[in-house]
Amino acid sequence: MGGSASPAAPGATSAVATSILLQLGGAALLYAILKAEQGWQVLTLLGLLGFGFYLLERFPWLSDFATESLARVPVVTAATAAVIVLGFPFVVGSNTYILHLLIVAQLYAVLALALNFQLGSANIPNFATGASYGIGAYVSALLALNFGVSFWLTLPIAALAATLFGFIIGIPSMRTRDTYLALVTIAFGVVVHQLLNNFDWTGGPNGLVGIPAPSLFGHSFADPLNVFGWKLPSQANFYYLAAALVVLAIVTANRLHNSRIGLAWNALRADEIAAKAQGINVAWYKVLAFAVDAFLAAFAGTIYAFYVSYISPDNFTFLVSVTIMTMVIVGGMDNIFGVIVGAFLLTILPEKLRAFSDYRLLFFGIVIILFLMIRPQGLFPQRLRQYGGRK
Repeated sequence: MGGSASPAAPGATSAVATSILLQLGGAALLYAILKAEQGWQVLTLLGLLGFGFYLLERFPWLSDFATESLARVPVVTAATAAVIVLGFPFVVGSNTYILHLLIVAQLYAVLALALNFQLGSANIPNFATGASYGIGAYVSALLALNFGVSFWLTLPIAALAATLFGFIIGIPSMRTRDTYLALVTIAFGVVVHQLLNNFDWTGGPNGLVGIPAPSLFGHSFADPLNVFGWKLPSQANFYYLAAALVVLAIVTANRLHNSRIGLAWNALRADEIAAKAQGINVAWYKVLAFAVDAFLAAFAGTIYAFYVSYISPDNFTFLVSVTIMTMVIVGGMDNIFGVIVGAFLLTILPEKLRAFSDYRLLFFGIVIILFLMIRPQGLFPQRLRQYGGRK
């Protein structure tokens, strides 16, 4: 790639300013996209976004400078991000539609991060993430409806049930590789969907209705949220709950990436035979990737079920798994921030393109193709590991 020489590493003051400006700019762009209603407004904003990614591709040092600035002042970066996330509902106000989009985008970000452990870190294609998502939703909903179990207790139970499913699908899948492994996960996803659709105790095709809203310290999530006299819609409760889950997923992803487990997954991605020759238990780490994916997906499914209060098998089809996989690929495999951006983009974009009516899916496909042409390895490509301390 061309471009001018990379500048010197940013100083402390410069890093603080850059970190704050980058995050505020990203939040402003997200808000503008969420508020855009006319087709030309959406396309203009997407054009600006595409131009920004073109500059990153043309001048790689821009990305390095931004990354270095954010990493140099982690406390400032985390604090700024926290203020933006906590303050967004106040900026949005009573616009429940935008809050709904943000909730769904955050849940899909968790699902994409869950799949990234397999597809991004270990290069394991898995088309059953939607099934794990559905298992978490159904297990928690059935416990709440039939046994009156609290939402907070259904969270770990549903996660354990989905993790067991992850082991069930992972163990037999170890006898296959590449395309055949993908086919096995597709089959598992279809089987789970059919079971949910045909069992009477799951509600069959009619699904489950009337899932109660969770409560915390006597406050029902179905009620508006009052913060220092500021009244926010009831969706704000689930917005903050989903945001907490995203933080948990980011921390988990970061810790696993920098652990021996993450190194083992990356070794599998690079060369499975060489990894086995180095003494890595290939089968175990593959099964573990399935289990971690299912565990996080179940958390997202549980929050989704209690948020919408109604679920059916149609919410957890094969198309959901394909969408999640697309988010990981478009965002950038094995890149935590990129995966989150991909999830938000592919969740919000189809809604914003409704302005084009029957041509919505056509424009959606064209936009995704253009982004991949600009950044073939994803919007935020995988970064090389760095070993040792700073110099």
